[in-house]
Amino acid sequence: MPLRSDFLWGGALAANQCEGGFDQGGRGLANADLLPFGEGRIAVIRGDDVPLEAEPGRYYPARESIDFYHHYREDIALFGEMGFKALRLSIAWSRIFPNGDDAEPNEEGLAFYEDVFRACREQGIEPVVTLNHYDMPMHLVTAYGGWRNRALVEFFERFARTVFTRYAGQVRYWLTFNEINIMTSACFMGAGIIFHEGEDRYRSIYSAVHHVLVASARAVRLCHELVPGGQIGCMLNAGIYYPATCNPEDIKAAQDENRKHYMFTDVQVRGAYPCYVLKEYERQGFKIPWDEDDREVLAANTVDFVSFSYYSTRVVEASAEGKYDSNLLKSAPNPYLKLEPWGRFIDPLGLRITMNDIYDRYQKPLFIVENGLGAVDEPNEADYIEDDYRIAYLRAHLQAMKDAVEEDGVDLIGYTCWGPIDLVSVATGQMSKRYGFIYVDLDDEGNGTRRRTKKKSFDWYKKVISSNGEDLS
Repeated sequence: MPLRSDFLWGGALAANQCEGGFDQGGRGLANADLLPFGEGRIAVIRGDDVPLEAEPGRYYPARESIDFYHHYREDIALFGEMGFKALRLSIAWSRIFPNGDDAEPNEEGLAFYEDVFRACREQGIEPVVTLNHYDMPMHLVTAYGGWRNRALVEFFERFARTVFTRYAGQVRYWLTFNEINIMTSACFMGAGIIFHEGEDRYRSIYSAVHHVLVASARAVRLCHELVPGGQIGCMLNAGIYYPATCNPEDIKAAQDENRKHYMFTDVQVRGAYPCYVLKEYERQGFKIPWDEDDREVLAANTVDFVSFSYYSTRVVEASAEGKYDSNLLKSAPNPYLKLEPWGRFIDPLGLRITMNDIYDRYQKPLFIVENGLGAVDEPNEADYIEDDYRIAYLRAHLQAMKDAVEEDGVDLIGYTCWGPIDLVSVATGQMSKRYGFIYVDLDDEGNGTRRRTKKKSFDWYKKVISSNGEDLS
């Protein structure tokens, strides 16, 4: 079967990587505002050596980024010109509840997103909104210890209830937590955890995991109650792990690694912890911090679809630790694949394999909400970027996506590429790691005019959308 006639073509953004305006409109400080550019960024992301305030002389790219906060109408108009059917974006929690535990929401923040969604609708674009995309009010980190603390479940439920109620008539598609499986490695960025000396890290991380899973289920319940016709999904950082060889030990190691990530979606789709997780917790001496109704909440509030990011596959070798750090996830070498500039394997067929693996596992509609190529784009003599490398990358991945749908029968809702306009890289904080069809004049240190210009890929993607994926030439 071909792609559905209402296929949601578009692009994906995140507030912490594009919005800026960190001290405007009543927004509170977020953990993303303390991720520095340059040395030490990964340590902060992981929850080690986290400064509680900005250090003099350091650049914090999330604070201003490409200033979508002031440019959103211009940017959304460009997305409309490309023919976008959907735009995935996120709501900054600290723009709605500046401290996270506030009794009342910030009206300026609510009004801002209302206008963003209105601008989307004016362009015929369906907003796809992530409730939490790697940012949270810093007050919830310092006063409560992040998602270690059960109190955040209630605060997040208040946030979800507020935005569902306000935007019920404007937004139909929702996601709960972005790349939920990354919170176990990006502990400060994904879970608001700052580790203390001597702390039982395993207990802290997996207590946070439980609280996030419960919060996700409660958000699903609220969406179904408050948003007429609303659909809400989970979101996984996907990319299957291959065994390095046909040695059974490598195959078992790959199975174990895949399970580490699927455990999150197993709970969100099936409504209960899988047996392999319960046995692992037993071996680790970890007891899930159940509240009296958690089991019922998880079981009764499963997601409508499974969304995921896909950039690369990875490889597991049982006898050796992974050498390549791909978005905080390690991989052994793969001699059959080329590497992109930041060390991820370029594997279009892996997308098809991953789609089938997820669909076979859950039998739920899928939604690809991130896929793209980060590259150093150099303008030519005419100040134009001929990004044929990006077009080639996307063409190969879109063909693999179509094969999964047309030849394998995978049910796919849409495809939103990351990111349709240049923005700050979450892993490195760089602007020079560019993904967009639209170039933004901004360098890694925050210098530039922030002027927007179209790349060659802009018109190519416009053609892809207008043909519903039939013309990838």
